[in-house]
Amino acid sequence: MTVTGIGGFFFRSRDPEARAAWYRQHLGVDAGSDRAWHQEAGATVFAPFPADTDSFASDQAVMLNLRVTELDALVARLEAAGVPVERRAEWDTEYGRFVRVHDPEGLPIELWEAPS
Repeated sequence: MTVTGIGGFFFRSRDPEARAAWYRQHLGVDAGSDRAWHQEAGATVFAPFPADTDSFASDQAVMLNLRVTELDALVARLEAAGVPVERRAEWDTEYGRFVRVHDPEGLPIELWEAPS
């Protein structure tokens, strides 16, 4: 027997309904405790980072990375909706392109477009 994938991502929230609505509206993730989000098959990196990493804010225990297509169009839509998007030149790598946003409660979300 082996693990076949991640079955859920559960996290505390001060306002679960509003936070789930933000994920549905801005990222198209069918979020909520009574919903199952059916995603496309693809690579998932499951990796502990050192406690002193500067890859994301020290007050956050986790960072969510989501695979996306058409990153530029998604960034334009997020910015038009008033969602700040962080870009760094060093985030364009051989593994693809990355940008970062934060959900309404500060969770860092890395949006990743794999190379084509």
